Amino acid sequence: MQTNVQFPPSQPVVAANPLSMFMRQPKIYIRLPSKGEFWPAGSLALPENQQLAVYSMTAKDELTINIPDALMNGQAIVDVIQNCVPAIKNAWAIPTMDLDAILIAIRIATYGEMMKTPVTFKNDVEMDYQIDLRTVLDSIMNNAVWEPTISISPEMTVFVRPLTYKQATSASLQSFETQKIIQLTNNDQLTEEEKIRLFKESFKKLSESTVGTVISSIFRIDTSNGSTDNPQHIKDFIENTDKDTFNKIEAHLDYLKDRNSIKPMIIQVSDEMKELGITGDTVEIPLVFDASTFFV
Repeated sequence: MQTNVQFPPSQPVVAANPLSMFMRQPKIYIRLPSKGEFWPAGSLALPENQQLAVYSMTAKDELTINIPDALMNGQAIVDVIQNCVPAIKNAWAIPTMDLDAILIAIRIATYGEMMKTPVTFKNDVEMDYQIDLRTVLDSIMNNAVWEPTISISPEMTVFVRPLTYKQATSASLQSFETQKIIQLTNNDQLTEEEKIRLFKESFKKLSESTVGTVISSIFRIDTSNGSTDNPQHIKDFIENTDKDTFNKIEAHLDYLKDRNSIKPMIIQVSDEMKELGITGDTVEIPLVFDASTFFV
């Protein structure tokens, strides 16, 4: 008796990789300063305990981080973060208040807790100082705060959120381009007309960048006449509102940026520092984590 039943071809058995146990394992776990808020849907797989596993960088990551163009446009940082923190599915969407904590965690996982940083003091004395990055990470977590509401008047409340890494990178590129234009105005080979044209162009770009940053930070506006989260409505409002309203929103965003930025470390002046001519009992160590040098 003939049958029409067909059986699928047998699938080859994939052998387990005997090297799996020798591959990277999570080095540390961190909580996000934002506690997972402000992340777009699908961009973060936040575990129930809210702790993200952080792996060390691979050799490929270290090569990626040294490609100037990829570093400038942010793609290198995105690739490294997604490879080292698997729970982050779209690093472009990282709220900026979480970015420093994530980068510091990757640095700790790759190179350890201590980081040497060059410091220039007021008397132009330079020296290397060892920073304990776990202390910095704890400081970020302890000081993190986001106050999303801005009361403009009894009739209006504006709601703001942190910029995403993509928005912040775009703003940085605009600022870089503006600085290049301003530098051109110092070129003695240009005519006065050309310098004036370049100055006007740079001023326009700077204004557009400032206004664009404020627009991107607003996600809702409630008024006595109704509420809107429509990006175009918000854009139209910011571009046509009075100076006092704009300044109030910008000042609040500046306050939040400062509140969530890494503060200088206050340290005791050591005997070594005194021998270099540094006076006083304490001194400030500024902490600047530039991605172009942070992982070198």
